[in-house]
Amino acid sequence: MTTQEQTSSRSTGRQRLEQAVIRFAGDSGDGMQLAGGRLTRASAVAGNDLATLPDYPAEIRAPAGTLAGVSGFQIRISSFDIHTPGDAPDVLVAMNPAALKANIDELVADGLLLVNSGAFTEANLAKAGYETNPLEDDSLAGRRVIAVDMLKLIQEVLNDLDLKPTVVQRSKNVLALGMLCWLFNRPLEPTFEWLEEKFGTRPELVEANRLALQAGWNYADITSLFEAGFEVPPADLPSGTYRNIMGNQALSLGLVAAAKRSGLDLVYCSYPITPASDILHSLAVLKHQGVITYQCEDEIAAVGSAIGASYAGALGVTGTSGPGLSLKTEAIGLAMMAEVPLVVVDVQRAGPSTGMPTKPAQSDLLMALYGRHGESPIPVLAARTPSECFDAAMEACETALRHMTPVILLSDGYLANGSEPWLLPDVDGFEPIELEWRTEPDGFLAYARDQATGARPRVRPGTPGLEHRIGGLEKEPLTGGVSYEPLHHEEMVRQRAAKVASVADFVDPFQVEIGPSEGRLLVLAWGSTYGASVGGTLRAASRDLEVSMACLRWISPFPHGLAEGLAKFDKVLVPETNSGQLALLLRSMQIDTEIISMTKIQGTLFSTSEILDRIREELA
Repeated sequence: MTTQEQTSSRSTGRQRLEQAVIRFAGDSGDGMQLAGGRLTRASAVAGNDLATLPDYPAEIRAPAGTLAGVSGFQIRISSFDIHTPGDAPDVLVAMNPAALKANIDELVADGLLLVNSGAFTEANLAKAGYETNPLEDDSLAGRRVIAVDMLKLIQEVLNDLDLKPTVVQRSKNVLALGMLCWLFNRPLEPTFEWLEEKFGTRPELVEANRLALQAGWNYADITSLFEAGFEVPPADLPSGTYRNIMGNQALSLGLVAAAKRSGLDLVYCSYPITPASDILHSLAVLKHQGVITYQCEDEIAAVGSAIGASYAGALGVTGTSGPGLSLKTEAIGLAMMAEVPLVVVDVQRAGPSTGMPTKPAQSDLLMALYGRHGESPIPVLAARTPSECFDAAMEACETALRHMTPVILLSDGYLANGSEPWLLPDVDGFEPIELEWRTEPDGFLAYARDQATGARPRVRPGTPGLEHRIGGLEKEPLTGGVSYEPLHHEEMVRQRAAKVASVADFVDPFQVEIGPSEGRLLVLAWGSTYGASVGGTLRAASRDLEVSMACLRWISPFPHGLAEGLAKFDKVLVPETNSGQLALLLRSMQIDTEIISMTKIQGTLFSTSEILDRIREELA
């Protein structure tokens, strides 16, 4: 919270902030995601714009109190439109020494540090690698340290309840949440309501958490725990009904919406894998909406089942992450060869191999484009924000159905688990996805092409007189009979490639989103680099730097006008959380523009400040 962002608010006695970034950090069993999620909901009710970033430990059941087991949740609340969860926390809640050590270097200068001092025992300090207690030396100088023995306090608060000691200790996260609610003047009622929904069948837990939340608020109020409270006014956002939504939730709803628009049942086939599993969880409760979920025994079975569902006349979808996409590649080639509509969702994570399962990356782009043998192009698009996963999912489904082809939709760990306010769309205004099913056998040719989309006819299996060969063997043009004729193979390869290229005729052409359409420098984002690119570009423009910004949703095929648009700039800066995969593709276009690759391969997002600094460097 910089001095420029603070003004006094006489009406409330609180300091007015335009924005604030809060991070909860603790052991994986400390409930940091729960505390952060409840603060998120309370801030949404208060009318703030917000963005969140959960940070899960990659180790399964890492030893308690160690750096490997630290879990975090960051939320940025603001009074204006934002695009990222923030560069660094203004407020850090550290529940143990490991959480402090893992996060303290990112806390802003003069940031506020709320510490659970009761966890700073000799054993816990040793687990975190501390030789001395940082609360007792000068290592935290420059931060506003507030130490509270939350373990002792929560025992006093819940002493009269007949609860197991472990249940009492687990309630300390809600105690800390109450303190933060006082600090930022967040209402407690949304959390009270959630407790009733969550633990309604266990009234003792409802009461324990209710007491802990209220006690946190009261303790901060009565003891003057903080020098002052803060007030972040509501954001001036477009009118409408909003809900806070995570990317995997939005993507799931987008799949359902596409199925409704097309009149098809949605069949989602998946094998659980981080960070895509929540799509399966979200869809599994929507049977009443015509959704069929099938948890398969492995990744290959999942994609095969989805292909079968699509061939049978449903909307077949499979979801996975990088390791699973590797296993699905042969079957995706089959769907491409048989020309069956299929949507493959790849929620990317840091690899290779098992890699860092809970950390985001954009490292699967080239695999999505080229990770199949033979000449096998398929459409590939990428969502760019958690809420936009809804629109991207609908577009992926519509493209697969319209062109009779598999489509890969790229998300990543940040988009999947991050959240932001979502303006609910007018579903009554959605246009139907018109599907024509061939029923007349006269003149039927299984691989005749639609002139606009390149799609072959759509036939329900078992339709009398419309039997035809389908599979992975090469086909004779038009008839679809198995053929090994050299010219037949070349012709079919070219037809399938032309079909994918025709997708560009149905999507928005390339356009610059921020700044002039020509100039010295264009920042070109894709996927989750969008938020930091927007923030960095806007900050640069406010400093009178000549810079523009655009974002690619479609990467195969590229949108119309891309080469011409990039050629209007001296330089194009391409931020990616990989080793420069999109930049490599852009250089192959051989345009007279310098393509500059900006890479980050750390399992973390770009910050707005990093983008701003690089813009300054390129324009220096």
